Amino acid sequence: MAPRSQPQRRDDQAAFVLHTYPYRETSLIVEALTADHGRVAMVARGAKRPRSELRGVLQAFQPLLLTWSGNGELKTLIRAEWRGGLPLVGGSALLCGFYLNELLLKLLPREDSHPRLFAAYEGALGELATGGEQAPLLRRFELQLLAELGYALPLVREADTGEPVDPAVRYHYAFDRGPRRTGSRESPGTGPPLPLVRGATLIALADGRYADAETAGEAKRLMREVLDHYLEQRGIESRRLVQDLQALDEGGRGSRD
Repeated sequence: MAPRSQPQRRDDQAAFVLHTYPYRETSLIVEALTADHGRVAMVARGAKRPRSELRGVLQAFQPLLLTWSGNGELKTLIRAEWRGGLPLVGGSALLCGFYLNELLLKLLPREDSHPRLFAAYEGALGELATGGEQAPLLRRFELQLLAELGYALPLVREADTGEPVDPAVRYHYAFDRGPRRTGSRESPGTGPPLPLVRGATLIALADGRYADAETAGEAKRLMREVLDHYLEQRGIESRRLVQDLQALDEGGRGSRD
């Protein structure tokens, strides 16, 4: 019989908790984003016990140092410590944070290292915590996530000619190619309709600057369709929650008016 290999151990790895869920009676499964090892799943044994040192530490949006061991896909969490250096995320920014977490959970493969994405995530949380404008930072993170996964979006050159995108022209956005002038689009019978977007919005997405609400709204709609394409129609629950809250708020204002 071949000798059993020793479990690999990783000590004091910078990380953020993306999600936890119950495991047996007293434990948790922790999905974490780490700086050097990407998304890692681990068992936090006894973390649900009232006196567990892990109970108050394994919180979302908190900079942590995690130590774990194991050779399989599911590791064993050994230690978790607060790393500090980041303000608390609160209010409406929490929903944005949960949205980022859900994107990472559904799109990022486990144990696929992306140090730049980790830095972008930490930076986004910092901006959210200090009251940064939410829509531009969400679009920026969405674009970086797709680029890290190999799906970088061509935004400033026409797919068919390589010419600069014209801000005055409307384009169909082909997920695998980029912006195509409406006259060059394939016939509707060849597949589902492609997102329609102004050249000005594509340029705004590339620059990260949105001149008006129309441009910001169109950029949001385009990114939603692009992400849904790569999510293969798996829903984003946090997105639905935001929409429900907005609908309740608008209904409340309408009744007061």
